[in-house]
Amino acid sequence: MEQMRLNKYLARCGVCSRRDADKLIERGGVLVNGQSGQAGQLVSGEDEILVSGRRVQGVRETVVLAFYKPFGVTCTERDSHAERIVSDVVDYPIRVTYAGRLDKDSEGLLLLSNDGDLIQAMMKGANRHEKEYLVRVNHEITPEFLGKMSKGVYLEELDITTRECRVEQENKFVFRMVLTQGVNRQIKRMCAACGYRVRSLKRVRVMHVTLGDLRPGEYRELGSGDIERLYRDCGLR
Repeated sequence: MEQMRLNKYLARCGVCSRRDADKLIERGGVLVNGQSGQAGQLVSGEDEILVSGRRVQGVRETVVLAFYKPFGVTCTERDSHAERIVSDVVDYPIRVTYAGRLDKDSEGLLLLSNDGDLIQAMMKGANRHEKEYLVRVNHEITPEFLGKMSKGVYLEELDITTRECRVEQENKFVFRMVLTQGVNRQIKRMCAACGYRVRSLKRVRVMHVTLGDLRPGEYRELGSGDIERLYRDCGLR
């Protein structure tokens, strides 16, 4: 059986990212054959590995799902106050988690995978992965508004200026926007700084993966070609 470092093994099993695996190991939350796991320890599928008392099922083939997150669903692993979370909607036989949040009052494409390393790489802002949105606002769109949004907007509450981005008008109240960073509630903050309020927001693309003809609550499995391209574009191949 192929051996690999314990943190990588946990990531490949879909337990968490390597970074989070390192934290788990440091806290003593990982047992290998009845002993506390060690950073850098080599393991394989022949070892009995427990995480927080639960047995890790072993390395699985990578799965990536394109999921249409409906309005009203919260992106969280666990939240006793959330009415509906992603795992309530996605009925899949193995554990998958999402890359990049969408607000409860937003909808659209969410990528989910059982590979923690891939999730981490897709979320990393320094990689400048493109995410495309359709946004409806409460005022008629003007050339001045489009210009401000595309050049980058200073967000006083965060003391940052957003990166330049592509913005195209779709109709009087709707524009298309392509971002390469992941500031919390970025589009809503940018619009507010320009005197607009977002009425609806839909993510239609992440990297090369599009929403396609999915309907709210539906998902599709990506093929091997799409998955391999994600790995390459994330620098994991």
